[in-house]
Amino acid sequence: MKSSRLLSILLLLQTRGRMTAAELAGELEVSVRTVYRDAEALAAAGVPLYGDAGHSGGYQLLDGYRTRLTGLAAGEAEALFLTSMPGPAAELGLGRALSTAQLKLRAALPAELRAQADRMRLRFHLDAPGWYAEHEETPYLARVADAVWRGRVVEVRYRRWKAPHEVDRRLAPYGLVLKAGRWYLVAATAAGPATATGAAPGTPAPVGPPYTYRVDQILAVRETDEECVLPDGFELASHWRRTQVEFHERLYPEEAEVRVSARAAARLTGAQARALAATGTPDPELPGWTRAVLPIESQDHAEAQFLELGAEAEVLAPPALRRRIGAAAAATAARYGAAALQAGCADKNG
Repeated sequence: MKSSRLLSILLLLQTRGRMTAAELAGELEVSVRTVYRDAEALAAAGVPLYGDAGHSGGYQLLDGYRTRLTGLAAGEAEALFLTSMPGPAAELGLGRALSTAQLKLRAALPAELRAQADRMRLRFHLDAPGWYAEHEETPYLARVADAVWRGRVVEVRYRRWKAPHEVDRRLAPYGLVLKAGRWYLVAATAAGPATATGAAPGTPAPVGPPYTYRVDQILAVRETDEECVLPDGFELASHWRRTQVEFHERLYPEEAEVRVSARAAARLTGAQARALAATGTPDPELPGWTRAVLPIESQDHAEAQFLELGAEAEVLAPPALRRRIGAAAAATAARYGAAALQAGCADKNG
């Protein structure tokens, strides 16, 4: 365990440069005191590692030093092949590069690890899109990805759900995210052209907070010469996680008290399934049923959802939602009852 941690410290410093003890401790999930001891062990082993005290201090390797300890463990080799996704790589224009990289990696592995990696590739396949999601064309994905990589402001024509449906935007692209087979651009709205304000071409344009854009809704894109600089402390994965939490909080602003059968409970997903597990209690009136407070998008959406569950679910509160579902169920029963009566009369007359 310690040898693996020492190697991790060495590789982190080699790839990222200066890092504080606190940053290393966070990456390795150990205490700062452990990092101090590991740094002393590396220095004692002859690794040219030095540290500076103070607010801007940290550990750093001597310029030009690189470790030769680049061997892969079996699990690491398997993980590299498992994480390869040829579909998204091809969409980004990296399909051939990915295939070449896999060939080089496989050729560099020892025979035993090569066999394990081949088994992983043959027996596991990653397919990002959902079952019922249609493939959406993203003709400008490669150009957007190039702007993200080069850090350049882009001018796009974007299609949105509300009027006006087509709008022009100047965006400072921060990153691309692939979620359930769909590409999203995280970008901030950039100010007007730098030359209009008297600034030199290429000067970073002032930007606002980042928003999320569907790449398949981009109708045209033009890359500019203006530089896009990521804000201090911005980290794409952390931003995306926060965005998802905020999205789900906005998605379910209301609540409903319900009781559901085991069959209905098995059909709940996402936030509602989690709420059922957290707040559910056995129903005192119906054995085998569960009472819980579930988040809902709106009463309109909840009405359709709980009617779909039929007699396997009952809304107890709020009263307005209960009345709506009761009225809809009664109207449905009346319609089917009238149809059954007419069919019965027709059979008798026939």
